[in-house]
Amino acid sequence: MKMIRYDHIVQLTFFPRLFPVNCFLVEEQDDLTLVDAALPFSAKAIVQAAERIGKSIRRIALTHAHDDHVGALDRLKQMLPEAEVAISARDARLLAGDVTLDPGEPPTPIRGGVPKAVRTRPDRLLADGERIGSLRAVAAPGHTPGLLAFLDERSGALLAGDAFQTRGGIAVSGQRKVLFPFPAWATWHAETALASARRLQELRPSLLAVGHGMPLQRPAAAIDRAIREAEAALERRSGR
Repeated sequence: MKMIRYDHIVQLTFFPRLFPVNCFLVEEQDDLTLVDAALPFSAKAIVQAAERIGKSIRRIALTHAHDDHVGALDRLKQMLPEAEVAISARDARLLAGDVTLDPGEPPTPIRGGVPKAVRTRPDRLLADGERIGSLRAVAAPGHTPGLLAFLDERSGALLAGDAFQTRGGIAVSGQRKVLFPFPAWATWHAETALASARRLQELRPSLLAVGHGMPLQRPAAAIDRAIREAEAALERRSGR
């Protein structure tokens, strides 16, 4: 595991060279918020990282319910029974293995590693604009129907889950990068993901941290470029 600090945020990366999977410890005054739960074997390393910081994990905020973001959730909840688990109401259904679509949602199958055996149920269902610790939840559907990004309002850092990737080059979810195509393959609806990327762009974050790849500091130009590339790719697909 690789551990890198950016101001209030510590990125923990598993398999950094092969298939980087990130989760984040967000430092509060007295405790920590964990954003995402990485892989099934990651729980011990996550707790040890918190111990190195010297604070306890009191909240677990999930960007979305794919296996590589909730893998260690059950074990973490066993180790940290008082920690509050939060996710969007929409992706709480995915966490329980329900892949049915809501009326009005684009009729494309939900892709990616939807968990089949997670026992933990959320303590809190987050809606757009609600806060958890110092983080504000920002609805960013597309990769999954209920993906949430989290904006640290102290610093402007954005934890975007898989709304973007930076591994293999920055890309909006749904846009395949040859060197790391996996987030694109796991994306539910690329057009919705593009609309969410435009919304996140408007936040003008100071730091973009994602599920796969290294964080980008002062990422505005890179985000703008990724959105232009996604727009062009979707226009080509539609034949316009």
